[in-house]
Amino acid sequence: MKPHALVLLLLLAIVAPALALPTVTIQRCYDGDTCTTTSKEKIRLACIDTPELRGSRADPIPAKLARDYLNGLVAGETVGIRRITKDRYGRTVAELSKNGINVQERLVALGLAKVYTRYASQCDWAKQK
Repeated sequence: MKPHALVLLLLLAIVAPALALPTVTIQRCYDGDTCTTTSKEKIRLACIDTPELRGSRADPIPAKLARDYLNGLVAGETVGIRRITKDRYGRTVAELSKNGINVQERLVALGLAKVYTRYASQCDWAKQK
């Protein structure tokens, strides 16, 4: 093996773990865009909006579909998290990923969520939609 190739491999071995996302374990998801971790951190999924379960804008059937799909995907699982900010309710606004797949992007692709255009600039994938 050439010396410069060996140096490149060593650099990748050192840098790659630093590039990995931090992880959290999701306890459960209250609705299609809000989850709680096992450490009680409330996560608002960035860049998407799902139908409401309650209130004047409630649309319970698609809201439950989104919630149930999200729970099936991440509840009890350790997922990658990219924390972006805190919202006005004190929740962490973040992107989640599981096995390298962006959770929010998956929800949009399946028609369970819409890109929240007001905040789409927070997520590279959402800017392209």
